[in-house]
Formats: sequence, C-alpha cells, structure tokens
Amino acid sequence: MSPNDSSPAAPKDAEPRVARGEVVLADADFRCLAPPLDRNPEYNAARLAARTKLATLGKRAVKRLADAEPPLALDTRTSIHNPHPFNGNRVRRLWTYLMRPKKDKARLKRELGADLAKDLDAAYRNAYLCIALEHDAVEVSVRLHADAWIDATNLARRIEADGVKPLLAVLNPLDGYFLRLHDWKGEWPCAQVETSALEEFFRYWKPGEHRLAIERRWPAPEGAREAVCAEGVEAHLVGEVERLADAYRFFAWSAENDRLFGG
Repeated sequence: MSPNDSSPAAPKDAEPRVARGEVVLADADFRCLAPPLDRNPEYNAARLAARTKLATLGKRAVKRLADAEPPLALDTRTSIHNPHPFNGNRVRRLWTYLMRPKKDKARLKRELGADLAKDLDAAYRNAYLCIALEHDAVEVSVRLHADAWIDATNLARRIEADGVKPLLAVLNPLDGYFLRLHDWKGEWPCAQVETSALEEFFRYWKPGEHRLAIERRWPAPEGAREAVCAEGVEAHLVGEVERLADAYRFFAWSAENDRLFGG
C-alpha cells in the first residue's frame, strides 16, 4: 500500500537500534513478508529483525554518503513492521528511506512557510533513496512519490529549462537500473535510454499525479535466495545506494539544485 492523503496516519513507533556486525539477510527476512504471513502478528518479531537489518544498512549508507566526495548529508528512517491500517493490515514490503536531513527541511520551511512545509515531515513526501525487502525480491532505488510535490515541481522546472540531456548523463552510467513511471508496465533501461525516449517519458509524467523511480531489483524467490543471503550483501547494497547519489541530487530540491525560489 502506498501512502496517500486518504491513508490512515502512520503509527508513531521507535526506530530499531543499529545492529552490530555485518548485515546478512536470511530466508526468514523474506518469508515473513509472504502471504498469508504478511497479515499475521505472530511474525512481527521476524519482521522487526528484518527491519533492524534495513535500519542498519540505512545508517551505514548514510555514513558512506556523508564521507563521499562530494559529501551528501541524509537522514534515515524505516517502515513499520506490524500489520496496521496504515499498511492495509499487511506487511508486504519493508524498507529504509534515506531523505533530506532536518537542516534542509528547515531551509525549505523558511522558503515555504511552516504550514506548507509541515508536509515534509512524512518521509515519502520527499525524494528518497531506498533499500527494500519483499517476499521475493531485494530492491535499491531512488523515488519521487506523487505527493513529493516540492521535489517533483523542482524537477519539472529543471527539465523544462535544461532539457533531458543533463539527466541522461546521470542515468546512462546506471547499468542494471530502470526508470519507471507510476504503475505503468513500461520500463526504460537507464544504461540504454536515449534522448527521444526520455523526452517522451517526461511528456507523460505529471508532477503531483505520478510516481517516478529509478530502481534495480534482485530476485529472491522461495527456495532460491542463496545469492541475496550470502555474505557481502551489505557492501553490495550500500555500494548500490552510493551509485544512486547523483540521481538523488538531480531529483531532490536543494540550495544547489533550486528551480523554485530563484537560487
């Protein structure tokens, strides 16, 4: 279930503590997200264990990006692990968000005013990087929800002013990733997408109506999860998040990427 304005409010719950040692995924981290177990509160503990792993990956990715050149400062949160009206009383997906830090939200509040900027408190109303688990896949992505109106409007104005070639230069190095539009079946391979295809994409994309994502998924079906449960998955997933840093910078409003307030 994707959050939207008609969704019940997300419950207030504490973020898991970061785990010690290397993060290694296990079969149980996926099984607890499969139906009918995704509705069963008895599997909350298993989902909390998976959520803790995602929280740890998120914190370590934040540190990696903060230490990169140029540095990228982000905060991180995780999704709830228990069935609740907010998620349709089923947990089919767990994820860690990496999104703009509080200091950048404060800067936006000064520009927008507190009433408009309060929407940014919800993580999905910001552009965000993501590591996610589903019962049959692992995903790394950068996403713009339909309700991330500040970032989406900023992106639309940048595309209108500069065309798609600057974005093309960001997408083409992302071998293995796909550009996706809302729930459409079409997909645009980032490494192969060309100017005309990207222009067509943005003719269809409507800020405030459509989600936008750059994502890569690794299959993890039951009985064939050895690759995603092997040692080294932490370094691999954190490295994939780092690969998306330039795409995040392109999608997210910042003082350096400002097409809204004359920056």
